[in-house]
Amino acid sequence: MKPLEHKRYSSEFLKEVLSETKTIALVGASANAARDSHEVMQYMQRRGYRVIPVNPGLADKKLLGETVYAKLADIPDKVDMVEVFRNSEAAGPVCDEAIAIGAKYIWMQLGVANEEGAARAEAAGLKVVMNRCPKIEIPQLFR
Repeated sequence: MKPLEHKRYSSEFLKEVLSETKTIALVGASANAARDSHEVMQYMQRRGYRVIPVNPGLADKKLLGETVYAKLADIPDKVDMVEVFRNSEAAGPVCDEAIAIGAKYIWMQLGVANEEGAARAEAAGLKVVMNRCPKIEIPQLFR
């Protein structure tokens, strides 16, 4: 698979990722309703996605009706997409964890990009989106 140019994504590519995704692991989930990760998790749930929160500080607690896991490997269910609400440096190891659990997609939030992690993920067959927010993309793509 040819690596993507991550400066821009086609609408078709983003629609494919969002349409084929059913279950999302949200790394960096927050219990603070004022945080973007909390708001995006809630939005994605309202759109019909199952969103599994990942945050070692909240492990085994409930967040928006879902059990929080300490790390991706702890999630017992199949995950389609790993959504990254961590800084760019931390996103590299998250990409490796996403590969290890057999995710199909990695979505790095606005301001988050890790070219090396993305390259490893793409070499393993995953599709990667960086520096985008699904809460912003969905209304534009699915009018």
